[in-house]
Amino acid sequence: MLIMGFVLTVQGQNDHKEKDSASVHAVILTLFDGMREADSAKVSSVFHKEVKMYSSFISKEGELMLKEGKLTSFLKAIGTPHDKIWDERIWNTKIEIDGGIAQVWTDYAFYIGDDFSHCGVDAFDLVKDSSGNWKIIHLMDTRKKEACERSH
Repeated sequence: MLIMGFVLTVQGQNDHKEKDSASVHAVILTLFDGMREADSAKVSSVFHKEVKMYSSFISKEGELMLKEGKLTSFLKAIGTPHDKIWDERIWNTKIEIDGGIAQVWTDYAFYIGDDFSHCGVDAFDLVKDSSGNWKIIHLMDTRKKEACERSH
C-alpha cells in the first residue's frame, strides 16, 4: 500500500509538472506569435509588470556588452506598423520548474520577413501569479550575426 501511495503521489506530481511545463511553453509561444502578428497587447499579456530585460552582445569594437531594455519600448516597436513580419524561430527549448518559478532556455534565429537578422539564446525566468498564470519576469538574450544555426 505504501509503495502504491508513493507511485500515485509521484505520478500526480509528474502530471502537474507536465501541465505546468505546457503552460510555460505556451507563454513563450504566445510571445513569439504576438511578435509575428505585431500585436503588442498579446505580447504584453505574457509579461509580469516588473519585468527586467537585457541583451548581451559583442560590440563592433569586440567588447562584451550588456544592454538593458524596457518593456514599453519593446511593445511600442512591436505595435508600430512595419512592412515585414518579425519572426523569432525557436528550438532546443529546455524548461525547468519548481513550485511557482520556471526557467526557459531556448536557441533562436530572428528574421525580418525572410531576411535573417541575428541569432542567439533566449533565457526566461517566469513566476506563477496568484491566479495561477505564468508571467515572464526576466528575459535575457544573446545576439550574434555569425556562427548561427539557422535551420529552424
